[in-house]
Formats: sequence, structure tokens, C-alpha cells
Amino acid sequence: MAWSTADIAARARETGRLGIDTEFMGEGRYQPLLCLAQIALDDGEGGAEVIVLDPLTEDYDPAPLAEVLADPAIEVVLHAARQDVALLRRDWGAPVRNVFDTQVAAGFAGMRAQLGYEPLLKEMLGVKLRKSASFTRWDDRPLTEEQLGYAREDVLHLLQLASALQGRLTELERLEWAREECRAFEAIDDKRDLDVVFGKLPRVNSLDPPQRAVARELVEWREEAAREGDRPVSSILHDAALIEIAKRRPQSVDRLRQIRGLNDATLHRRGKAIVEAVARGREREPIAVEGVRPSQPDAEDAPLIALGEALVRTRAMESELAYELIAARADLQKIVTSVREGGGEPDVRTLQGWRRAVVGTELLELFAGRRSLRVGPGKRLEITE
Repeated sequence: MAWSTADIAARARETGRLGIDTEFMGEGRYQPLLCLAQIALDDGEGGAEVIVLDPLTEDYDPAPLAEVLADPAIEVVLHAARQDVALLRRDWGAPVRNVFDTQVAAGFAGMRAQLGYEPLLKEMLGVKLRKSASFTRWDDRPLTEEQLGYAREDVLHLLQLASALQGRLTELERLEWAREECRAFEAIDDKRDLDVVFGKLPRVNSLDPPQRAVARELVEWREEAAREGDRPVSSILHDAALIEIAKRRPQSVDRLRQIRGLNDATLHRRGKAIVEAVARGREREPIAVEGVRPSQPDAEDAPLIALGEALVRTRAMESELAYELIAARADLQKIVTSVREGGGEPDVRTLQGWRRAVVGTELLELFAGRRSLRVGPGKRLEITE
């Protein structure tokens, strides 16, 4: 059967779900290029029907599929979904809702976070994949039979894997935890927010307001040059060089040559455009540093963070949850900083939802001096009141 996108969408609506994976190329480009989209549909016999769409050679209408991906009534199964979701949202023009990420689910099912698809399939289904074509050039045509076989195999067992994980999570009463975690994928896209890019520049807050205005103009120029040339942003102008240019604000290419980090090729090809961007930046309204600077970590925080991490790891092992799902060092730093400064509870995931029940409340009590840790029988960590 030759499947149209309308056929695929209709089957997904009949069964209530589909699995999807993509192959893309990001190297040397402004944004990753979608090269293949592999879709798995329930075949009604416990297996899957796999369709491979080739955006580089096929003329197909993504609209029916975009509608399905955006329909909260249809479950969209992926593994390590972040890049796929962002890519599909950009190329097919719709958000992806009701995601079930098998990698996220594995962390709630007692396996380690960031577990790869191949070992997860082997663990859950006893299936071994042939990962022979994963690092090939997916933008070259024609694709080889090896590449097409690899692409199909990557989704062939995806729906079966999701069902097995959902069964285990139901037994553990954690299926809703996993679904809650997966809802974050609905907000993912790969649009570059220039305010965020500007704010993350190294040492940008050390510049004075007129210099910051130049830096912002250079960010906008660099982004447009990268987009037009379909080149990585860093290949146009590195962050460190951008900041130094903003600091010195050269008015000629000769002055620009005196700045480190700019090679001859960049100067020859883009020197004039950089100087022009600097000139425009000089005419912009100065940009002051806004808001209160965040509190800096204190050297004495480290032991408290280590103590908190020990508590989190203990509860994660007891609950058979991946530690990374519960807390990151940055979360613990924010909690410790808030306690040190006498502030309210910080807005961190560790103190919210199911995480608060697992460990968040105990963390607050630990830092308030109402919990203690000790080495108990069997050299295991004990948490006591």
C-alpha cells in the first residue's frame, strides 16, 4: 500500500497513536535539516506498519500529519524527543502534543536517565538493533538500502516499547508522573530568541550601556548572516570576538584587525559588514543592565549541596527513579542560596509536583536542621529526624 499523509493521519486517529523518529543533518548549517521522517502505526496484529517520508525527494503534504501531532487525543511516541519535536514543529508548522518519550519513561521505570534506544529495547523487549548507519550522510541522495533499513528499524518496535513501559509504570503507579514530565515537550521549538542569545553572551553585563547596544546590533547582524548563508552562527562570529568588538567599537576594518579572534578570512569576507553593524549599534539607544543581579554562589554552599545531593540520590535509589529526573546541581544551589539568604522557596522543579513528595519536603527540612544523614547498618545512608 502506498501511504499518503492523509492515510497515515486516518490510521493514527483510528488507533489513537503513532510513533515517529527523524533523521537530520545539523553539521555546517544554521538549523538542522530534516532528511527523513519515519512513522510507525499499529497494524492491528500487535506489530507496526512503518512508513518512511523523504522531505528531500518526495512532494508530500505535511498538513494532515501536523494536525495529528497537534491533537491532544492522539499519543505521539518518540525516544529522546527534544530534537525531533523541535524539528517537526518548525518543518510541519504545528506543536507536538501528548508526547510519550520512552527515554523519559525509562527513568521512571527504574532505569537510568538518558538511556539509549538500543539498550532500552534490549532491556524491555529483548530486541537487538543493527546500528550500522546512524552516522551516515542523511542529506545525500540516493539513500542506500542499509540506511533505509536502519531508518525503518528505528521505529519498528517503538510502539511495542511504549506499551511495555506504560505497563510497568502502571504497576509502579508512575505513569502519570511520566506523562506530566513529557508535557514539557509541548513548549519546545528551535526558534532562536535573540534576547536570550544576547543575555547569554559571555561578560555582556560587564559592558557599559553604549557597548551593550553595539553587542545587540552585532547579535542581530550575525543571526541574519547565518540564516542567509545557512551557516552555524559561530562560524560567522564567535561570542568572545563579538564582545571584544562591542567593547572597542572599531570604526574601520584596520581597527577591526587589531582585535584577537578574527581570522583573515572573516576580515576579508565580513570585515566591512561588521564595521557597519558597529556603526548602527553606536546609533542605538544604550542598553542598561536590567534587574537585580542573581546571587552568586558562596564557597560555603558546596558542603550543603553535597549533603542535599546525598539525600536526593538515596531517595532516588530507594524509589528506583533516575536521579537526573529529580534534581540537578543548579536546583540544589538555588535552594541552598535561598536558605542562606532567608528568602522564600525558589522556583525549582525539585520542590514541585511529585518531586516534592519524593524528596523536596525532606530537602527543605534537611537545610532547616530538622533532618540528618548518617551511615547506618550495611554502610547505607540513613535519613533521620
